[in-house]
Amino acid sequence: MTSPRRILLGDTVAKARYHVTRESLVRYAGASGDFNSIHYRDDVADAVGLPGVLAHGMLTLGLATQCVVDWLGDPALVTGYRARFTKPVIVDPDQGAVVEVVAKAAEVDESAGTARIDLTVTFDGHTVLGKSQVWISLR
Repeated sequence: MTSPRRILLGDTVAKARYHVTRESLVRYAGASGDFNSIHYRDDVADAVGLPGVLAHGMLTLGLATQCVVDWLGDPALVTGYRARFTKPVIVDPDQGAVVEVVAKAAEVDESAGTARIDLTVTFDGHTVLGKSQVWISLR
């Protein structure tokens, strides 16, 4: 991969695949304090009209930005991020779910030592985060 100190517009800086399981959801719930039952109970998800148990939105966002953090090697170089939740990640009780992320340099300002990385985040062939962007320091 390209060094985080020198990137060019359009460079793919990172790619990742994350396997999310029901166990992942339980662990995230414990860490985050988000125990909404749509994240672990099929009957509740069904009762409120969802297609199944959903991954936490913030877990999905965290996974999406993780590949950029891994590429940078230092989480302090991430100066901001944003995303719009467009589709849920449905976590099958047996197979789980695979979230795929591709991170590309969308803006590079060498004089300021900053860049914007756009993320394409998909599950089951569908984009699950829209306008997903991470701002980084190149210094």
